[in-house]
Amino acid sequence: MDEGQQNHLKAYGVAYWVLENGGEISWLLNYRGGSFLLPYSKEIEKECSIRGVGKQILPDAQVNAILQEIADPQSNTDEVKLQKAPKVAVYAPKTILPWDDAVVMALNYAEIPYDLVYDDEVMSGILPAYDWLHLHHEDFTGQYGKFWYGYGNQKWYKDQVAETEARAKKYGFNKASQLKLAVAQKIRDFVMGGGFLFAMCSAPDSYDIALAAEGVDICGNPFDGDPMDPQAQSKLDYSKAFAFENFTLVTNPYQYEVSSIDVTETRPKSLNEHNDFFSLFDFSAKWDWIPTMLCQNHTRIIKAFMGQTTAFRKSLIKSSVTILGENASLGEARYIHGEYGKGTWTFYGGHDPEDYQHFVGDPHTDLNLYPNSPGYRLILNNILFPAAKKEKRKT
Repeated sequence: MDEGQQNHLKAYGVAYWVLENGGEISWLLNYRGGSFLLPYSKEIEKECSIRGVGKQILPDAQVNAILQEIADPQSNTDEVKLQKAPKVAVYAPKTILPWDDAVVMALNYAEIPYDLVYDDEVMSGILPAYDWLHLHHEDFTGQYGKFWYGYGNQKWYKDQVAETEARAKKYGFNKASQLKLAVAQKIRDFVMGGGFLFAMCSAPDSYDIALAAEGVDICGNPFDGDPMDPQAQSKLDYSKAFAFENFTLVTNPYQYEVSSIDVTETRPKSLNEHNDFFSLFDFSAKWDWIPTMLCQNHTRIIKAFMGQTTAFRKSLIKSSVTILGENASLGEARYIHGEYGKGTWTFYGGHDPEDYQHFVGDPHTDLNLYPNSPGYRLILNNILFPAAKKEKRKT
């Protein structure tokens, strides 16, 4: 899975397909960019050819030599077994909205199956049936992404508001924000019970804000028909949030921002798609195998990309959080990870790794043009993460 691989993204799909059909895989961390070692069969060889995935057929002696090299205590490499295909769900509305979602595109391109779930499914208690959940471009604060000012007269926006308010009433809530909090808490319980959560763009910070604002009206009149609590800021309980603390709410309904967590509006104006990058941390594969797995890539420097939430202000990230990727000079984290209860969560800033500044209504990215995208590889690392089994090393 180094530069010699002709289609990195579909390679993850082959790996998933092998697991789905009862096979076992060794993920060789930090070996040639994080490679998959599969048992040989004509079926797997054929599947690689069909999907355009590069492969090498190795004799047993060479495989053993590679495994010995990886096991060397002096080498920052390790082997992790992938044993079971994770059951994947994507939290997204059934109605079509004028934006795409990078995770959905990655899953479709890699041919990894998933189920769509939304508020009704989450409220029904279905989440424990899944191993991995992605939060689609979503605003859990009940402010509809603060699209009111720019898109309030658009049909898609009016439909979204009407549908959400109807669902809120269905479950006995007076406001959309109350429904979204209940959904956020169901997702929190999913993670606490051992689930794996992944979120991008506006979902990570709005999710944490919703948890911290439990019982507090943080929505202005344009969003729920009455003023927000004037003491809302002082009533936030940061201990309920997964990743962030000490953030300040953005209360201006005309401002396309929900809090100080996101750095979009304070980034240097000189940044553009040609000079905006972030770097992945280099973890110890043998001791910190989880963050190592999540950072597997054929490059440590990744092209940055913007979104409604572009990246996270480092000064507002809890000390318990592991930063996987950052732009240190700007004081922003792009890719972060943490534990909650028996499960884990991973947040990734930005909207589309191959579209630097994606606007509402822009066409979908064609991943056939970016089969080796390092930014999309980070998403797919997370999808295979729940399949990993590894004994903890004794100190």
